[in-house]
Amino acid sequence: MAKLIRLSLPLLVIITGLLISQYIKANKPQAQRKPQAQLAELAVEVMPLATQRYQAKVNSYGSVQAHTEASLIAQVAGSITYVSDSFREGAFFEKGEVLVKIDARDYQNAITIAEAELQSTQLLLAEEQAKVEQALRDWKRLGKGKPANDLVLRKPQLAAQEAGLASAKAKLTKAKLDLERTVIRAPYAGRVLEKSAELGEYVSSGKSLASSYAIDYLEVRLPLSLNEQSVLNIPENFRRSNADVVKPQVSLRSNFGAHEYQWNAQVERSEAALDSASRQLYLVAQINDPYGPANENKPSLKIGQFVRATIQGKTLEQVFVIPRSALYSGQQVIILEDGLLQRKTVSIIWQDQDSYIVESGISAGQTLVTTPLGRVISGTPAKPIGA
Repeated sequence: MAKLIRLSLPLLVIITGLLISQYIKANKPQAQRKPQAQLAELAVEVMPLATQRYQAKVNSYGSVQAHTEASLIAQVAGSITYVSDSFREGAFFEKGEVLVKIDARDYQNAITIAEAELQSTQLLLAEEQAKVEQALRDWKRLGKGKPANDLVLRKPQLAAQEAGLASAKAKLTKAKLDLERTVIRAPYAGRVLEKSAELGEYVSSGKSLASSYAIDYLEVRLPLSLNEQSVLNIPENFRRSNADVVKPQVSLRSNFGAHEYQWNAQVERSEAALDSASRQLYLVAQINDPYGPANENKPSLKIGQFVRATIQGKTLEQVFVIPRSALYSGQQVIILEDGLLQRKTVSIIWQDQDSYIVESGISAGQTLVTTPLGRVISGTPAKPIGA
């Protein structure tokens, strides 16, 4: 009997396990399906979209430079006997103004000598002409009708005297020119950059007395990227072209201490080649009459002075101007449409410090979301703030 019980126990355990398993399956709890939670509406700031005209402006920078810079050179040697009050660093001078005088006495003496030599040569020529006339009369009387050669008629001697007269005249002309060169005049209205000669100093011919630059206008080279060039009317004249060229206006600014000053300029031309390192194009802005009455209440512009520039660009028609906060991933905006957010890909043609200028991808009358939303997906419910 005990043996039968030992053999029946495993079978009993298996049967009991199967019964329990079937009971659990038959009485398992039913999963309750919960209704899907609705997404909460986002409150967003919006603006209506409308096309408009936009005046593009390009920011650049550069340094003031002279369009003409030259050295004042002594063309004759001698001691400096006079210097003008305008002959000092930073001083202004007018075209034709006498800046320096060199001792002229040796050159006045040279004129006297040249004049005497000219008179002597004129006398010798007159004597030789008389001899030529006498030789011709003698040959007609004694030559028995034969043609006279040049030596008989003294033509070589006459030519030599004529050459001597021409040389004497040239010497007198040079002596007068040297005397004129003892007075050094300003070749243009300008300003002295550096002076290298003093009163009483002996200077040789060819010595630089000062460096200067013309002040009728100054120039600033302004670098531009290829994208910036697209919104500017760059003045370019081609050969034999008489077309009117639009010259964009430029506002130049520079700080002196705590104060900012502004000068008006215009783009005069573009340079002929791109910069080999930066691949940028340089425009040349021109500041007319920089030291004239219009700028007398400002510090005077200095060569090499750094300035910031704002160049007036093209007027872009039928474009959208959107705030920078409204752009995502460099080319997407979010539109609120029928209570849902929708991402749109747009074409950006320009940007400034505050805005992006959109050419296409959105339409007038749509509602642009200006609230920064991050990685929001299309179809998200939203409503305008205050709605």
